[in-house]
Amino acid sequence: MRFINSFSTDAGFNLAAEEYLLKQGTEDVFMLWQSAPSIIIGKHQRMEAEVNLTAAGEKQIPVFRRFSGGGAVYHDLGNINLTFIETTRLARFETYLEKTITMLSAAGVAATGDERLGIYVSGRKVSGSAQCVHRNRAMYHCTLLYDTDLKLLNTLLAVAPSEENIRLHPSVRSVRSEVTNLKEYFYPAIPTDRFRNWIFRYFAETSVSEGFNKAEQTVIEELRGNKYNALDEESYRRSTRPR
Repeated sequence: MRFINSFSTDAGFNLAAEEYLLKQGTEDVFMLWQSAPSIIIGKHQRMEAEVNLTAAGEKQIPVFRRFSGGGAVYHDLGNINLTFIETTRLARFETYLEKTITMLSAAGVAATGDERLGIYVSGRKVSGSAQCVHRNRAMYHCTLLYDTDLKLLNTLLAVAPSEENIRLHPSVRSVRSEVTNLKEYFYPAIPTDRFRNWIFRYFAETSVSEGFNKAEQTVIEELRGNKYNALDEESYRRSTRPR
């Protein structure tokens, strides 16, 4: 199994890396990563139905579209992302949910999951996930809110499109939940980077991580440039305009 602790905080690069590892890789993978402030929407979502574009513009928060389904999420350096990829004939995504809940239990946090594969602590959400299958390869990735700016998160993802807009432009809508940070449940609280390193050691059973070689970086950067540039309102509208 390949264990990657990505130190790029470029959401576009990390999304491209996930697609590369899923579609061009052959090894099972665990990747840990974080993003600078950004919004990630699902493959089948409409940006204007999920993102407060005024607030995102004022805060200069970029929006990216991932290649998996699911809902919109906010990333910053207080959020930690986990990616599991494996070669399998039968994808059981509940397995990865259970692994993540078991990891949190080992860290001293009692968490539960739901039918959407979200993770909750004391009834409030700390993790959302999305899944993707490509041929005989399956990917599950999830967020972990540890010390995220929740006020900004709620502002950026607060949007209520009109009923007419929803009717004319149907799309997958995010299911909103009350969220919280895991840091509240650590006694004493530890810095985000320390928790990240602990997570990596827990799954990899080592502190030594594998990076991307030069050839892989070239492929990932090319994919990032061709597909994972940040969406602005005009480029988004051009990409969704009927042809």
